[in-house]
Amino acid sequence: MVPPSPSPSPPLVRCGVGIDTSRYGHYVCFLRDDFQPAAPELSFPESAAGYGLFRHQLERIVQRHGPVHFLVRLDAAGQYADNLLHYLHGLGSADPGAPGTAPTLTLTLSCGDPQRNKNYRAALFGSKKSDAIEARAAARFALTERPAPSLPLSAAQRSLRQVVSRLQAVIRHRTRLVNQLHHLLALALPELALLTKDLAAGWVLELVHRYPTAPLLAAATPDDLAAIPYLPHKHIPPLLAHARASVASLQGSTIEELVRDQIRQVRDTSARQKRLEKLLVGAYRDLPQPNHLDTINGIGEVTAAVLTAFMVDCDRFAHPGKLVAYFGALPVEVASGVDRDGQPRGPKRYVMSRRGNDLVRRYLWMAALSAVRCNPAVRALYARVVGKHPQDKAIAIGHAMRKLLHLALAVWKTGKPFDPAHYHWDVPAHLEAALTDLPAPPEAEAEPAPAPAAANQAAGHKPVEPAQSVVTAARHNPFVDFGHLKKQLSLQRVLDHLGLSARLRGSGLQRRGPCPLHRGDARGRTFSVHLGEHVFQCFEPSCGRKGDVIDLWAGVHGTSLRDAALDLVQTFNLEPAP
Repeated sequence: MVPPSPSPSPPLVRCGVGIDTSRYGHYVCFLRDDFQPAAPELSFPESAAGYGLFRHQLERIVQRHGPVHFLVRLDAAGQYADNLLHYLHGLGSADPGAPGTAPTLTLTLSCGDPQRNKNYRAALFGSKKSDAIEARAAARFALTERPAPSLPLSAAQRSLRQVVSRLQAVIRHRTRLVNQLHHLLALALPELALLTKDLAAGWVLELVHRYPTAPLLAAATPDDLAAIPYLPHKHIPPLLAHARASVASLQGSTIEELVRDQIRQVRDTSARQKRLEKLLVGAYRDLPQPNHLDTINGIGEVTAAVLTAFMVDCDRFAHPGKLVAYFGALPVEVASGVDRDGQPRGPKRYVMSRRGNDLVRRYLWMAALSAVRCNPAVRALYARVVGKHPQDKAIAIGHAMRKLLHLALAVWKTGKPFDPAHYHWDVPAHLEAALTDLPAPPEAEAEPAPAPAAANQAAGHKPVEPAQSVVTAARHNPFVDFGHLKKQLSLQRVLDHLGLSARLRGSGLQRRGPCPLHRGDARGRTFSVHLGEHVFQCFEPSCGRKGDVIDLWAGVHGTSLRDAALDLVQTFNLEPAP
């Protein structure tokens, strides 16, 4: 007798669960696959009894419909949802393969961006807004969009994020207090801002606390000011001169007490910031698995902890560009208005993006200032960018910030400490690759080959160990094939880099505009370019310059053709020869 085959298990029924969170309680909606109610909507308080009521409703849905896959979508993962998130992750954390366990709840939990949820709710329900509508929109989003699940955070990670949250609030509050101090001193001692930019410096706070108004400072002696710790002696004579001829409009006991009270608040907030930074470092060290970000030269423990708290997991970013865009450490083009032909007005300029977290940008900026001195990778990049923009070094600091993010992601993904000697940072990548193909000189053949990098070094770029004499010769006298270089570089790309494209008029391959070689006022139409043939010519008789991308680069920068070709190789990361 053949035993009967076991009956197939029923398929899982999908159920969208949308939750609108608030301080004292939450509102939840249950929808089936056809967007009809799977159970009555529920409002439960932020307590053990309320959470039990919510779980009981989920179990009733399982009893009514059989095996159910709950797609849970929270309106926001903010401070009001932390406990609920922890509870929901616990409901779905049972191991179905463990003996003696039979989990009845299958959950996929996702936490939504508040702005994205708001836009989705507005598209479905218009201007209507209530707890019920927010929950229904979240449930429909979970069913239709199938968002990626949110991974649970460990207790150490959650503690780290809480400390960072408090630190961010304190720094913002300190910034507001310093701005208020600026406003007070603009009425009581406005000349102080002419001598120092940082009114929150220690010696400035001590000076203003002792002499909060111009008349009090004018009555002081040079010896009195010299007794203030860290006050530069060169500032003493101008301080007294400005105070005795001040244009301050407020004085008296009231304004004196206001200034002193403001200084006490700034000092208290600074002390609280230091305590939180110390607590943050402790939380960073308590992480179960170190990510070695603090081993990168220039990135201290506080900056490493801040990056860790906001990155959460290195696997969230497929490549460094994603991380750079997430924190906004990239330049954006700024152009205002268009001309009669619909073209943007020049000249173009670039500023640092305002995207990203302000706390990360603050500490990353300070880390970049340190890294340009002590990190060989950042120092080499900083020197190259400063060479191109000597009048605006802030651009180079922005590139240094981006480089630190690249290093941070590489170190975290490899799980190895940063090794400053892992790569020849001062040699461009195309030259480094070309050096490996050059034959070694006779005196170098007898020398032993350099030892390979150790297995426990941090991964970065692929290490290459050419002979030092070849490196020196290639740096000072590299071979450049002009024809090969021009095949890699279009005239349009060079015009965009020089900021000349916006000045040219025309819609086809032939464009005309002012000549950048003999006119600096952006006037005239004697300069003609052909984007298809990659050539240019100026029809002004006094100029008459013409040629290709190398000739244009040499004319704009006033260099020889060979120097222009070398500069193009470095600027656009080209191959100097096949």
